[in-house]
Amino acid sequence: MTRSLPRPFLGGVGLGAAGTLAWWYWLVLAIALILDLAGVPHALRFAVALAWVQVAHFRIREGTWAAFPVQVRGAYAVILSLGLIPWLHGIVWVPAIGTPAQVLIGYCALARLMSLLPWNRRHPLSADLIWRTFTSPPRAGNMLQGQ
Repeated sequence: MTRSLPRPFLGGVGLGAAGTLAWWYWLVLAIALILDLAGVPHALRFAVALAWVQVAHFRIREGTWAAFPVQVRGAYAVILSLGLIPWLHGIVWVPAIGTPAQVLIGYCALARLMSLLPWNRRHPLSADLIWRTFTSPPRAGNMLQGQ
């Protein structure tokens, strides 16, 4: 018997991913980043540790480092890790804005950017592809589905 996590009420906001384990990871990370920017000690260290746990979890689940969800989480963990360097802490503002967007509406700019990397796309890079990648509404699944 599989036990599911409680599904949060978002007032109709979100994409059906709400309540999944991946969504809970992002929610806790968003809260940790907001707490870090509010000056709570060790919140960023917690976020970095959780981000790397998420990378390991998805690597085991997907079975390969090449899987798109693993790539996105790995890049995210690297960005957070860079924020631990005092003179690079400002970089934390980027995921501190993007992670709540992922949680609330399912828009992940990092995943969209990574979908444009040569090994993740099926079409030649063009201005139209870039435009469509960043302006299309969020949808269930990952950015590589439906390409």
